[in-house]
Amino acid sequence: MRAVGLAQPPALQKNIDMYRTHHCGELRIEHVGQEVTLSGWVQKSRDKGFMMWIDLRDRYGITQLIFSEEKSDAALFEKARELGREFVIQVKGVVIERSSKNPNLPTGDIEIEVSELSVLNPAKLPPFTIEDETDGGDDLRMKYRYLDLRRSPVQKNIVFRSQLALEVRKYLSGQDFVEVETPFLIKSTPEGARDFVVPSRMNPGQFYALPQSPQTFKQILMVSGLDRYFQIVKCFRDEDLRADRQPEFTQIDCEMAFVTQEDILNTFEGLTKHVFKTLKGIELPDFPRMFYDDAMRLYGSDKPDLRFGMQFTELNDLAKDKGFVVFDSAELVVGIVAEGQANYTRKQIDQLTDWVKRPQIGARGLVYVKYNEDGSFKSSVGKFFNDEALKGWADKMGAQPGDLMLILAGETDKTRKQLNELRLEMGRRMGLMKEGDFKPLWVLDFPLLEWDEEAERFHAMHHPFTSPKKDDISRMLDGDFETMKSLRADAYDLVINGAEIGGGSIRIHDRALQAKNFKLLGFTEEEAESQFGFLMGAFEYGAPPHGGIAFGFDRLCAVMNGQSSIRDFIAFPKNNQGRDMMIDAPAPVAPEQLDELRLELLPEE
Repeated sequence: MRAVGLAQPPALQKNIDMYRTHHCGELRIEHVGQEVTLSGWVQKSRDKGFMMWIDLRDRYGITQLIFSEEKSDAALFEKARELGREFVIQVKGVVIERSSKNPNLPTGDIEIEVSELSVLNPAKLPPFTIEDETDGGDDLRMKYRYLDLRRSPVQKNIVFRSQLALEVRKYLSGQDFVEVETPFLIKSTPEGARDFVVPSRMNPGQFYALPQSPQTFKQILMVSGLDRYFQIVKCFRDEDLRADRQPEFTQIDCEMAFVTQEDILNTFEGLTKHVFKTLKGIELPDFPRMFYDDAMRLYGSDKPDLRFGMQFTELNDLAKDKGFVVFDSAELVVGIVAEGQANYTRKQIDQLTDWVKRPQIGARGLVYVKYNEDGSFKSSVGKFFNDEALKGWADKMGAQPGDLMLILAGETDKTRKQLNELRLEMGRRMGLMKEGDFKPLWVLDFPLLEWDEEAERFHAMHHPFTSPKKDDISRMLDGDFETMKSLRADAYDLVINGAEIGGGSIRIHDRALQAKNFKLLGFTEEEAESQFGFLMGAFEYGAPPHGGIAFGFDRLCAVMNGQSSIRDFIAFPKNNQGRDMMIDAPAPVAPEQLDELRLELLPEE
């Protein structure tokens, strides 16, 4: 496994005018006796009165410096005592063997007996500790991000991101992909999340939008004959934020012409295996595949975490019409088995029930059945179901003595989503999400369209340019309303450990089919022509069959390192309100700028 961020650069050419001859993570026992020059930041110091040690830090590691009253010049010793945390210093000295070695440091066998010390720049006391485990809160760290970036874990994340980008480029270039930059100032479109808009000074009253994706441009590149495109590209969405979302984020954006879904899955499964092997030393097996309908039925999610089982079992045939009104009135009765958890106490069950009844989950309650080691049952519905009936549940669910069955009931879609959250929570409580365990999965054949009851219109499940499955094209062109609900998209998502890493589809490349899809999505002919006429026009000049995928680059970085938040893999992220705390943006602009743009601020209410 490669130690990301610890690789040493080529040996520096020795030059008395250089700030350093070595880096702070470079020196080992074989360097004892050498005279060296180091530069870096003061991590911390320890003063014993007659002897003093300073930890000197740079990007590559930490080296201990030693000063003593016996061997150091008095002025040098006093100068060392005046150093504070994060002072930038240069030292010269001799490498000696440490009497008390530190096995936790790569440089822990040696220290530098300092003969010269220069303060390159003093520093104010930082507002939080610059250490692996810091006492700084999120907002404080974001305000002083330049200090937070000095911490080793954050630096390693940024270095990992750089290395991942290089490996992506290396792999795709080896597969004949061409890297093409697409515009950042484009046209606003009504589908998807909110756009960030940019007023045009030279075209008063008109606006650019920042791209949510380079989707239409990469399709145009396929029409142009550049049959394999990629770009590691910034995208922008004006939406509510959470740990794995930012208003600006990065995609590995790709498109291919003259390909089937199988070609795309194989190519990007290969990319994923390559980066895991190269950067993490992990050989991933071939990725399993699952249809969307099966993912929702078995896991209640289109991005199931396969690090553990706990598949859903539907119990309608055994649990409904037995006199228990909660089950009898429900569309779906469905449950999971928590292996070996029949020893859950009543207090633990009550806590779990309160957990699923929280507004974020929204379940009305939780039914439990303990399958005791002696073969008996203890249940919250014992008044309605005897042991024989509960044994039937256990047999259908695959439960064994010592297991705990957990059941929810209600509307089908809502109940599946609630049980998905409960499954993940039980996985966390039971320690089933093992660090370093990666379970990738392709989810295939999503619905093409989603019906919005409130708006009384269809929305694209992925985006308006996704092709239906080949067998569904004629149904899409000629079918009725109910047929449209059952159309399948030639679409696919890559999921790793319950996180959607990438998604894509085979695209529509025929003008008539694209026009039909726009009509289903509620576009008038005039609106479709105004928004996407350039793309449909291009389809009339020999558009090849094509498809692609986009990986969430920030999310891939986080998942590969077992982290849930993408922030620490972005050098300068925004907070949950979309603010850059360091530069204090967004911010007002001068009235003169608004005048140039023919804009005026609305009065505050």
